[in-house]
Amino acid sequence: MDRRGRPITVRKRATSGDLKKADARAPHRNDPDEIPELTDADFARGVWHRGGKPLRHGPRGRPKSGNPKHPVSLRLDPDVLAHFRRSGRGWQSRINAVLRKAAKLPKELRKKA
Repeated sequence: MDRRGRPITVRKRATSGDLKKADARAPHRNDPDEIPELTDADFARGVWHRGGKPLRHGPRGRPKSGNPKHPVSLRLDPDVLAHFRRSGRGWQSRINAVLRKAAKLPKELRKKA
């Protein structure tokens, strides 16, 4: 039994008889009629490669913000930090909003993802 309590299965090695059966089912290179034609669905599932590396359909990850925020190290009193953290997720954004209001800056219009 393995760690999850399932029986361990033993894989047997391929024998020459198994390989002969596989060769009999495989299409032969000399017979193009045996190879199925590629359809539009086959091409849609395919991945284009350039220089041996797959090409992506657009950038990976989250899109870059037009107005990115900057990470800073800020020392706050423990009770102030506890007050904002107690209010749940988004506490850093709420601190940012309070600081914008104290600095008399306009409210930031951000779309939530």
